Amino acid sequence: MDKAAETKTSSSNFIKNIVIDDLAAGRVKEIVTRFPPEPNGYLHIGHAKSICLNFELADEFKGRTNLRFDDTNPVKEDVEYVESIKQDVKWLGFDWDGLFFASDYFGEMYERALLLIRKGLAYVDDQSADEIRESRGTLTEPGKPSPYRDRSPEDNLALFERMKRGEFANGEKVLRAKIDMASPNVNMRDPVIYRIVHAHHHNTGDAWCIYPMYAFAHPLEDAIEGVTHSICTLEFEDQRPFYDWVVAECEMPSVPRQYEFNRLNLTNTVMSKRKLKQLVDEKVVDGWDDPRMPTISGLRRKGYTPEAIRAFCREIGVAKSYGVVDERMLEHFIREDLKLKALRTMAVLRPLKVVITNYPEGQTEWLEAENNSENEEMGSRSIPFSREIYIEQDDFMEVPPAKYFRLFPGNEVRLKHAYFIKCEEVVKNEAGEVVELRCTYDPETKSGTGFTGRKVKGTIHWIEASHAVPADFRLFEPLILDETDEDAAEDKTFLERINPQSLETLSGFVEPGMKEAAAQEKFQFFRHGYFNVDPKDSAPGRPAFNRIVSLKSSFDAAKA
Repeated sequence: MDKAAETKTSSSNFIKNIVIDDLAAGRVKEIVTRFPPEPNGYLHIGHAKSICLNFELADEFKGRTNLRFDDTNPVKEDVEYVESIKQDVKWLGFDWDGLFFASDYFGEMYERALLLIRKGLAYVDDQSADEIRESRGTLTEPGKPSPYRDRSPEDNLALFERMKRGEFANGEKVLRAKIDMASPNVNMRDPVIYRIVHAHHHNTGDAWCIYPMYAFAHPLEDAIEGVTHSICTLEFEDQRPFYDWVVAECEMPSVPRQYEFNRLNLTNTVMSKRKLKQLVDEKVVDGWDDPRMPTISGLRRKGYTPEAIRAFCREIGVAKSYGVVDERMLEHFIREDLKLKALRTMAVLRPLKVVITNYPEGQTEWLEAENNSENEEMGSRSIPFSREIYIEQDDFMEVPPAKYFRLFPGNEVRLKHAYFIKCEEVVKNEAGEVVELRCTYDPETKSGTGFTGRKVKGTIHWIEASHAVPADFRLFEPLILDETDEDAAEDKTFLERINPQSLETLSGFVEPGMKEAAAQEKFQFFRHGYFNVDPKDSAPGRPAFNRIVSLKSSFDAAKA
């Protein structure tokens, strides 16, 4: 991690306390952690929590963190995912000490499997996957031993070698650990540790047609790399006895320890790579980096910053208990990060033309506008003003309700950074829709001149028409709708909870200074929120903006 950019250490949690105790007692001399993603999809915000935990823990105690790809399933893995994961880890601000692949260790894993067979602790099973599943028993009933469980080590060695040579079809045989079919922990009932997969592997090519199962490979990888603290999420807690069994019975010289913490669950989203891939494959979204996706690449494209994500991950903490985090908490941290960084400009998303009838025709003046009222160091800019401008459609109402302080016939408002204008006439089309307003302005009311003659209650934003830059705006709502009725939620698949209003695309205008706005540049648009220049869909002279977040939520108000 870039220490110059950030020096804040992680807050106290039970894993950190374990590390402190291990170092103090001399059980370990150096902390070694790892982030071990499977390259079968893009990383999401839940992975960001694990990345921050592993890297920051090692950083704090001057240890090391490896990035290791658990690439034991060639059918679902791809180089695209490998490269995207490396990019995401780097973007979050971290750098690994070692870059490894599980497939780098296939040779050693094979030798460790041979060791188990020789010790009588592994056997080749001819049963089908369904037969193995049915014979494993239940939480209350023990499993039934395989009819092939008592094969001799010699027979098993010969069969396993034939599996390696490719003499059997996929699923025809597997290698199982020989532990205890009556164990109260189902994971210890002779789990499969090798299966046959005739598929090209992204890293090893066609060198292998047998592949270790994740639960067998993972502890070996940790031990080979000298990992001291193998940190994973709670769903692996029941796997810990098998993890320890593998390390012990495979006689690994280095003994890592596994610790589990609560995974991140966020409202209005899904945290399953399988489900996220389904959204991509079925074209519910336009890719892994769709700004509605909880992927790190989607959040980056939407406009989130690594600083905001790291701050969020620290705030939610590390615990053993299950919980769901309100997505508004993540939004809070991007607001906090951008409020002093983002240029504050004006944009009109739903334009309504305004003609200022008493302003001189053909004249344009340039007005001064501060770039960020909370950060004077950001300076100011010049914006044009002339006879024709655009305002937001919802900043005008022909028949306004009580306490409506924006523009309506006969009412006067302030144009931000400019003058007071008064609505004198409404122009409609044949369908009766308002298409233009005719207003007058008071030249004595120019912003910054200290005018105190009268006050108005409403201030609206605007864009001068002749210099206006056309732009597209994407407004996002949650992609997945949470069900408040638990019974109703159980009856729905996650695809049935897709929000049909998750994306709204508008065409409007921005200030002329934003014509060549750079990809990933962030702005605060007056009253609309924070926006990011889309890196894929922006075109020369026509930027596309993704709304990152609105200006304030009830969550922020509650914290204030």
